[in-house]
Amino acid sequence: MTDDQVTDQYESFPYPARDPADEKSRLIIGSPSNLLELNHYVFGGRRRFDQSFRTLVAGGGTGDAAIMLAQQLADTGSAGEVVYVDLSQASRKIAEQRAAMRGLTNIRFETLSILALPDAGLGEFDYIDCCGVLHHLAEPEAGLSALAALLSDGGGMGLMLYGELGRTGVYPVQEMMHVLAGDDKPADRLALGKRLIAALPDTNWLKRNPFVGDHLSGGDAGLFDLLLHSRDRAYRIPEIVALMESAGLAITGFIEPVRYDPASYSNDPQILKRLADFSALERAAFCELLAGNMRTHVFYAVPKDRAAGAVAMMSDDSVPCLRDLDGAAFAKSYKPGTAMSAEMDGIKFRRQLPPLAGAIVSRINGESSLQEIRQSLQSTNPSLERDAFMRQFSELFDALNAFGKLYLSAS
Repeated sequence: MTDDQVTDQYESFPYPARDPADEKSRLIIGSPSNLLELNHYVFGGRRRFDQSFRTLVAGGGTGDAAIMLAQQLADTGSAGEVVYVDLSQASRKIAEQRAAMRGLTNIRFETLSILALPDAGLGEFDYIDCCGVLHHLAEPEAGLSALAALLSDGGGMGLMLYGELGRTGVYPVQEMMHVLAGDDKPADRLALGKRLIAALPDTNWLKRNPFVGDHLSGGDAGLFDLLLHSRDRAYRIPEIVALMESAGLAITGFIEPVRYDPASYSNDPQILKRLADFSALERAAFCELLAGNMRTHVFYAVPKDRAAGAVAMMSDDSVPCLRDLDGAAFAKSYKPGTAMSAEMDGIKFRRQLPPLAGAIVSRINGESSLQEIRQSLQSTNPSLERDAFMRQFSELFDALNAFGKLYLSAS
């Protein structure tokens, strides 16, 4: 498998398939690289985005991450810059058209290999987004090291790598396609791939995996990227940890946290007792084996020497920030004793909420500190002491943060 084959694929089938005209009606958002989220897991909640902020999107594809980051920075009035890098001219063209449709002028587009970045003279970056790229490189360690060398002091990364167990069935089909048409042109491989998929018996692992569907819903580009890729590997969490360590990086958090918590899957006291002394990464690795459905791993990482202070910590001065949650609507519908719940890839996750959840959430505006929220609550509940409030907020944070709905920033 050669770099030319990978480049030819994305020239023929830019991925993911995007129509620039859709920018008139929606902004595609996700993780990593939401500003609230990355501030929490990379900068300890202390980063100000209304100041200069240099971001690299390494392997930008058709532009999802670059557009999302650039739009967020534009919305904050930041003087920041997003540098988009990709090998595919066809993908870059779509990303440029999407930026133009939004009137974004804070993206710099470059056609480069990740391995060429250290010598490209692009400078250092406060944050690097690298999603769905390293697992397509011949030497992922070299690619990651090249990126890590570009981080400014205090910087960090948001990454996505394929998960092995959730992609059960994908690699046997890829292997069959390599046997049948490994050297064919992309269009010919696609045509033969469609015939092979149509011929898969019900016993085939891909047909038995309900959580993999790009070949069914992602159009030709989705099918090709999933099943016909010329270079593709997946990782289990211990392998991801080792990959990060090879570049001197440490993982600060997986997204969404609820999926990496053993208590999300079992309330058996014997099992949880055995896992209590495990590290957070060891517990996450156990959850991967237990759930069996993790197709991707989204996570943040920083240089090891600053990992201890990278994640925001709770204090009186902390400012809670909601993501994709209407605080007023939540408070209005909240009833004491209810729980936060969501279904993800066939598993329903649930987190109990504290009695004051509605009252606290209604006061979260992204500007008020925990101390100010507590003082506001005391106007109607004079007996509410600090420790009692912090216990309830801690329970609320654990529940909402588990689903990616609540983060902390510094005042």
